[in-house]
Amino acid sequence: MIIAIIILLVVIIVFLMLYNMSVHKKIETFSNLNQKIMSLNVLQEFMDTVSQEKSADEKISKINEILIEKYDIKYSTIVVYNGAEYIIKATNVEERHWETLRNLHAEEIFKDSIETATPKYITVEQEGERLPYQKMEFGRAKSAMFFPLYIDNIYIGYWIIESGKPHDFDNIDTTILEVVKNNIISVIRTIDKQNVIENIVRDDEFTGLKSEEYLYGEGKRKIDEYDTSAICMLEIKNIKEINENYGRHTGNQVIAQVSNQIRQNIAAEYVCVRYMGPKFVIVFSGIEVEGITEFVQDMKKNIETLKVEQAEEDVYEDEEPQEVSPIINMAVTTYYKGTALEGTTKKLETYLDSANEKESQINYI
Repeated sequence: MIIAIIILLVVIIVFLMLYNMSVHKKIETFSNLNQKIMSLNVLQEFMDTVSQEKSADEKISKINEILIEKYDIKYSTIVVYNGAEYIIKATNVEERHWETLRNLHAEEIFKDSIETATPKYITVEQEGERLPYQKMEFGRAKSAMFFPLYIDNIYIGYWIIESGKPHDFDNIDTTILEVVKNNIISVIRTIDKQNVIENIVRDDEFTGLKSEEYLYGEGKRKIDEYDTSAICMLEIKNIKEINENYGRHTGNQVIAQVSNQIRQNIAAEYVCVRYMGPKFVIVFSGIEVEGITEFVQDMKKNIETLKVEQAEEDVYEDEEPQEVSPIINMAVTTYYKGTALEGTTKKLETYLDSANEKESQINYI
């Protein structure tokens, strides 16, 4: 009888052990699934942020905010090397600590991590200690994980997360963090192209207008505040003739005066750039094409009545300076928010380039 009871108890214990193992495995599976779902959700938020009409710096800051919120990180800092210096692209750490954070690549404790492209975890053992890279602070961070960032095997900076508690990252799932790190790299790669466009924007020498690159960066963000806008491209059709017959200095003066005429008549909320050569683009933000018909007619008339005196450099000693007037050909269409702005401008450019050399009118396409 006693033996039977013992056998029964052993069976029950074995059953409970197997049951507990099964439950633990299900919980672990659920946890992993939950983490994967969370990672997918975070990635979706990353992509949503990248697609928004914000500056590159605003996007990377927003992504850092998502990391902090979704993964309950105390401090998160993304540092990128721009070819000349290390720049903090995003952080929630007080500015007085930025100098330390932007120079972590020079810290001995992180050099092997950068060289081997592997994460580095450091923590203090007691409250009175400080992390090796901390110069003037004790209470802010007690543990940290350092992730070097590489694009196509080229080191481009690092991501560091910090906690105010010792050993706070002991049990963290580094696999998930590796996925997050790779997502950060993907985002940096994506917005790097936007950064290039924003950084090469310049003021045109002859016109004082922004260059074409402005149109696809800050200009596009202004334009996309509205669902639709009228976009107009105009070309000084006789600029080649002016250059050949009256001189290039005169041609430059014609371009300058045309741009001045445009600037004087364009409201501040509209975007106007020198597109390239003798072409200009004006985007009437939030205005339907029908709403600009009279305006562009008047603008064309006013430009073509300009009298530009031949430049002194182009006049021979025994001649009198002559006057020239620009001839304008124009193409107008509708731009829809969310579509490719460069595609719309290319359509206008293609039309003007293929138009008859003598054409001088307003074309609605």
